[in-house]
Amino acid sequence: MCGIIGALANRDVTPILVEGLRRLEYRGYDSAGVAVLEKGEIARVRAKGKVAELAKALTNSPVNGTIGIAHTRWATHGSPSEANAHPHNGGEKITLVHNGIIENHEELRAMLKDAGYTFTSETDTEVVAHLVDQELKACGDFLQAVRNSVKQLSGAYALAIINKDEPDRMIAVRSGSPLLLGVGVKEFFLASDTSALIPVTQQFVYLEEGDVIDINRKGYSIETGEGEPVTRELKRSELTDFSTDKGEYKHYMLKEIYEQPTAIRKTIEGAVSADKLILDSIGNIDDATLARVKNIHLVACGTSSYAAGVARYWIEDFAGVPASVEIASEYRYRKVAVPEDTLYITLSQSGETADSMAALEETKKNPNYIASLAICNVPESSMTRVATATLLTKAGTEIGVASTKAFTTQLAALLIFTGMLARAKGINGGTEKKIAEGLNALPSLIDQVLGMDSAIELMAEDFIEKHNAIFLGRGPYYPIAMEGSLKLKEISYIHAEGYPAGELKHGPLALIDNDMPVVAVAPNDQLLEKLKANLEEVRTRGGQLYVMAEEGSDIQDAEGFKILRVPKCPEVVAPIVFTVTVQLLSYHVAVMRGTDVDQPRNLAKSVTVE
Repeated sequence: MCGIIGALANRDVTPILVEGLRRLEYRGYDSAGVAVLEKGEIARVRAKGKVAELAKALTNSPVNGTIGIAHTRWATHGSPSEANAHPHNGGEKITLVHNGIIENHEELRAMLKDAGYTFTSETDTEVVAHLVDQELKACGDFLQAVRNSVKQLSGAYALAIINKDEPDRMIAVRSGSPLLLGVGVKEFFLASDTSALIPVTQQFVYLEEGDVIDINRKGYSIETGEGEPVTRELKRSELTDFSTDKGEYKHYMLKEIYEQPTAIRKTIEGAVSADKLILDSIGNIDDATLARVKNIHLVACGTSSYAAGVARYWIEDFAGVPASVEIASEYRYRKVAVPEDTLYITLSQSGETADSMAALEETKKNPNYIASLAICNVPESSMTRVATATLLTKAGTEIGVASTKAFTTQLAALLIFTGMLARAKGINGGTEKKIAEGLNALPSLIDQVLGMDSAIELMAEDFIEKHNAIFLGRGPYYPIAMEGSLKLKEISYIHAEGYPAGELKHGPLALIDNDMPVVAVAPNDQLLEKLKANLEEVRTRGGQLYVMAEEGSDIQDAEGFKILRVPKCPEVVAPIVFTVTVQLLSYHVAVMRGTDVDQPRNLAKSVTVE
């Protein structure tokens, strides 16, 4: 959500700022803007809509300068409009951009109005700009003014601030929202995401919670929220321009679906041999710690919560440890009863998800959690720094808002963890071998499903004029059904729901008619006969069934059935294989309906505000 870019260079920074915004488009936004210091004055251009609209506005009203800030906004306070777009000015000197939410903006706004400030937007961000200006007038020092201002803020924020009286200086603050510094050759850049700066540098400093950074043309200094000087490590990113390019694919989402075999190979590399797990520990969570675990709490949001839902079945089945799944936004606001020796697992593609981060912070208050494990795709994220240990998914950059390869690599990582837990618990019966062999076979199995793309595309044609859909699954395939329904609603805007197939008679069956497509995930397992009975209930009521049926199952073609034969696969990894079928179905439906597949309306890739 939202995106920040800042640049202090020896060249015109406007093209750098605009290109950085383009690279942040996947995060989700509804307006964009640029401000540069030009001939001693702040020159600002903003536009509602896509970055392309901002680029047009800049063509009509070009601005040039060697220091500037830019932003893509996802509306929270105030509707999408040019007036509400960032950057925002404070008084006559201050201009800033902001990610996050200022929770006490109303009382600050009232105070500033009483002090004579006039507001031109509905945003909480403009409050901060005027506040910095007020503090600057009071103390006369730019850095001290920023320090004094942030002490008055409640909420989450990443700020990049320029002062027209100091054309060689930029100050930034990180509290609850991600922010990083890019270091070039006598040039410095700010961004909320590494990918935005890959064209100009691969050297980054990842700011910690509360950090304040003071940047000038000679260098930079960082202090903690308490004002203590601190050094943060300079790291080199492995991200490349190629990883943010669509290549031969029409959409990022399709590219990322096809990247799943490679992403899974990278995720299991070094952790799995031909027939066993070779990972001995995850950070300081070793077999001895895992042997102590009596309960597991899996906490996540959105797609990641469905990965947690599959893992709950695996953990209880293979390791015999009770596991529960919590939605992070609910977990943090209720009194959670935590049994002794509970392991906390959180999942996030970005490692910056606001609710998941807040929930993770809560675990520090409860001694019954023996450790916290973050399963994450970004090694430099906030989550990886807060958790006791991290298991990286190695999916690479995921641009499409609807998660695909991040989800399946989370499942692969969770399966690795399950095998480690079972081993630590002394579970025999070939569990470790079964998991290792399944994971090794997984990339090839997904390749086979990708080879069925045209058949899935043909099936998708039936959904073009539909307004609703139901997805069904049993056991670990119930969370896959929910994930399939989420994908369809996210990118095609068809209302869809996922249900346990056995729940049909408890309400959803009332919705079945010949205009309600029902997608069923049908592995050839011990619950197949039960599922077939559920499908017959749909068919006899005129429902049209779209069945993802594993080869070898005895589900037969019949009136009301359209069947996709999924390759036979080891039961332990079958939920991951079936996931790819519903990803492709949703993708093709969205393309045929003409929606914005990579940037669906109202959604953001990284949800960094509550």
